[in-house]
Amino acid sequence: MSPRNGGGYVSQIVDTFLHQVKEWEHVWIPMPDGVRLSARIWLPEDAESSPVPAILEYIPYRKRDGTRVRDDCRHRYWAGHGYASIRLDIRGTGDSEGLITDEYALIEQDDCVAAIAWIAEQDWCSGRVGMTGISWGGFNALQVAARRPPELKAIITHCSTDDRYADDVHWMGGCLLTDGFFWGSGFFHFMSKPPDPEIVGPSWRKTWLERLEHWQPPASQIWMQHQRRDAYWQHGSVCENYEDIECAVYAVGGWEDGYSNAVPRMLANLSCPTKGLIGPWGHKYPEQGIPGPAIGFLQHSLRWWDYWLKDINTGIMEEPAYTVFLQEYVAPDACLESVPGKWIAEPSWPSPRIESQEVFLNASGLSEKAEKTVSLVHASSQALGSTGGSWCPYGLGGVSPDLAVDQQEDDGRSLIWDSEPLTDDLVVVGAPKAHLRLSVDQPNAFVVVRLTDVSPDGTSRRVSYGMLNLSRRSGFDKTVPMVAGELTDIVITLNDLAHRFAPGHRVRLAVSTTYWPMVWPSAHPVSLTLAAGASRLTLPVRPLSLDNEAEPVFDPVEMAPPGRTSTIVPPDAARTIHRDLKSGRWRENLIEDHGRFHIHDIDLNVAHSTHCDFEIVENDPLTAEARWVWRSELERADWHVEIETTTRLRADASDFIIDTDIDAKEDGKPIFTRAWRDRIPRDGL
Repeated sequence: MSPRNGGGYVSQIVDTFLHQVKEWEHVWIPMPDGVRLSARIWLPEDAESSPVPAILEYIPYRKRDGTRVRDDCRHRYWAGHGYASIRLDIRGTGDSEGLITDEYALIEQDDCVAAIAWIAEQDWCSGRVGMTGISWGGFNALQVAARRPPELKAIITHCSTDDRYADDVHWMGGCLLTDGFFWGSGFFHFMSKPPDPEIVGPSWRKTWLERLEHWQPPASQIWMQHQRRDAYWQHGSVCENYEDIECAVYAVGGWEDGYSNAVPRMLANLSCPTKGLIGPWGHKYPEQGIPGPAIGFLQHSLRWWDYWLKDINTGIMEEPAYTVFLQEYVAPDACLESVPGKWIAEPSWPSPRIESQEVFLNASGLSEKAEKTVSLVHASSQALGSTGGSWCPYGLGGVSPDLAVDQQEDDGRSLIWDSEPLTDDLVVVGAPKAHLRLSVDQPNAFVVVRLTDVSPDGTSRRVSYGMLNLSRRSGFDKTVPMVAGELTDIVITLNDLAHRFAPGHRVRLAVSTTYWPMVWPSAHPVSLTLAAGASRLTLPVRPLSLDNEAEPVFDPVEMAPPGRTSTIVPPDAARTIHRDLKSGRWRENLIEDHGRFHIHDIDLNVAHSTHCDFEIVENDPLTAEARWVWRSELERADWHVEIETTTRLRADASDFIIDTDIDAKEDGKPIFTRAWRDRIPRDGL
């Protein structure tokens, strides 16, 4: 074993296992319609004479050159512990045949059901299969589980959701997240890449051109045609009928991730065997968790797989259903690498041990008793939100500055309520709710609520937040404009959290009607009137008497060796904000450059970068503009391709304006160029 530093976590690289591992770089898995999907498989050397259960990860992110390093670390580890581990490219992605039309399409589920049946029938498989994955792979693990293939016995879903509208990258509280376009432009870019000629042979170019030509329209335009929660979003949302899932579900997330709310919600609603785990991490696997501490989740996952796929009583199902990292205050940092705190557990969720505590939003601040009702009038700057970071942090830990920073600047531009300095610890575990009585002067508006931990020196750390498009207050499936000036009672549920507010700190609630660039602004500036004294905050409080319970313990991080790579150009990341005091224009630029590196096993150079630009004028929401540029390059001695895609989003009072461009080159020469120019009506936004 040897230590390895990975930017916020320290791992032990394990290269000796109970089972000798063999690897098949490429295996075709046939689909009923004749299309073949490309798989990479790791398995014990003797699996064909001593069959083992299988673990499937099914995603579109290119097993050959995209997720290769990560795949080696995880799948080889499971194979070394007695499993056949399969990384399968979705139809139309990576080296798989066919075309991809959208995320989570029905054919994607159909293919996976067929693939699971094929895997279970192989002479190296015992007939039992598990599924796992993060993000897309976590989504489709849930979706396929709801299809009930008989061979699928258990899943581990990381950073995913049961509700594609309410809790995905596109919408939050019915508000338009710009992260949906970050992801949508990335989706368009990733799915436009060619297969590897070393796998598919001379047909690679024909396949590539078919992929490039089939986009009608790019995915972001599809998603913007569905601004309410309609049948499009209901498809693939397992919350439509939780009873569809019968196999065991382990749901895993991170407090800095965009998808953590789904973990407690699934624990509360699934009737199948369940477990839930949330750490301090962003959009990362727990063994690579940033901010730390990371945990030895691969060892922990073996206890789950052994129990459900090998009938070994590992004791995992006798342990508490819900384990979370209780965070403590730390000075906010865009590249925060670790968070202080401890692990706590609840035997079940919702927990009867959590108590509800109400505090009122009085004119004098947060307090336990309501005071005289006072009307507070507020209009947020269009630039409010610059301290908020990304909705879903992907890079983290020095790789990308995408976490929220000190909130004082945004707090100063918001309506805020502070508690008195606490005299004792306050432990909040669950989803706070803001009950607000308010009116606005526009038919379409949204409200953002942030909960922060204010230290004695005044630094404000965001610990949770929520938002609501007021035109969706009667349901995400309908648009009901507000009546100007009419007082309305609304409830905004904030993100789940587990946080300890320390003595001497203050609890702060901040309310605004803008949150740029995370949320696309309303068409017109909004004046908000809020009834202080008639509004309140409900906090789910964990009694301090539970502090003496034994802390759950996880093994140190370990994983299998990654594939060998060499850095040619090191990665780089930056987030800069520029404010022009004369014009009132704010510009924000985010760079995530993964550099250029060589993958030795397949003799391939890979380069990949993203540049995001946002700008807005403080008092004019119609000046909002965002642009995402993705660039990729794949190169070996006899093969060189480049792709650049650009997505630009603007809006006027009635429409969203979306421009999408793609340019592809082979050996430095253009082979494909296309531009889309779309206008899509605003629907309650």
